[in-house]
Amino acid sequence: MSGAPLLLVHPGDHGVAVYARDLATAVIEQSDEIRTIDPSALVRLPEGTAVHAHFTDRLWGDSPEEASRTFEGLARRLRVSVTLHDLPQESDGERNRPRRREAYALVAAAATGVVVNSAHERALLREEGVWTGAATAIPLPVELQADAVEPASDGSLGVLGYFYPGKGHDEAARAAATAGMTRMTVLGRASDGHAADLDAFVRRAADLGVEVEVTGWLDDREIARRGRAVAVPVIAHRHISASGSLASWIGWGRRPVAVRNRYIDEMAMLRPGTLSTVDETGLAEAVRRAVGLPRTTWHGLARLALSRADVADAYLRFWAPGRR
Repeated sequence: MSGAPLLLVHPGDHGVAVYARDLATAVIEQSDEIRTIDPSALVRLPEGTAVHAHFTDRLWGDSPEEASRTFEGLARRLRVSVTLHDLPQESDGERNRPRRREAYALVAAAATGVVVNSAHERALLREEGVWTGAATAIPLPVELQADAVEPASDGSLGVLGYFYPGKGHDEAARAAATAGMTRMTVLGRASDGHAADLDAFVRRAADLGVEVEVTGWLDDREIARRGRAVAVPVIAHRHISASGSLASWIGWGRRPVAVRNRYIDEMAMLRPGTLSTVDETGLAEAVRRAVGLPRTTWHGLARLALSRADVADAYLRFWAPGRR
């Protein structure tokens, strides 16, 4: 494959950084022409070197402005294609939404090619005034775990991933309380800068009669074990771009109760039978049904569309000469 890019991988436990490293491993398994590079080594690359990067503003800088400037500086010297994550949208709020729109617009314009993780995000690019050019949608992969044995339930409602406002924790807690559940598990930790928000949420849930356990960071094996143990997995995001949490639930064999939006509907069509979709007004009743019918929280499928290898192959086609 002529012109194979270097894959930029960031260190750390940010979800986008973890995904970029995992995807890079999958791509390298299929092509011996692909190599990775970390940010500290970029300055040594010859001008015009092809690189593929994953961009979310919080991974590239302390502000949207700093993040986009850093990316632009890189793209002036190198040929950088990009996968955009965490796209700007209404739930960013009146202050951050325009700042993030401008940052993502600068990044898309500077890149040699743009990838997003869903058709929903491709539409968001236009709706938010970020980018009207070509964009390739390559969904997040789901890799089924062969050892996904159904364990004894721990009796809690589970929400997976970093805590931040808009992730749906309050909606999930209200649904748990209405459905008669008294325990909730937050599988993860607070996103950077949101520890106080998480503490406030735990107090709000307690006022509803719901005790919240926050697990903190867990390694892959332990978070899978805990995720398979919750009684009812729930996805109730208000800020939705693409969801690694959704992919993880499905990979563990779970069939989460998911509040409908354009992205959720897209994923339900991509992998039929893996989500129990409901309107927000029906969330509590859906949780109540799931408690009574625990079998419905497992999808029981042996094969799913778009595995890790499938997604790696889609990226190799995207990078192929003449495709962008």
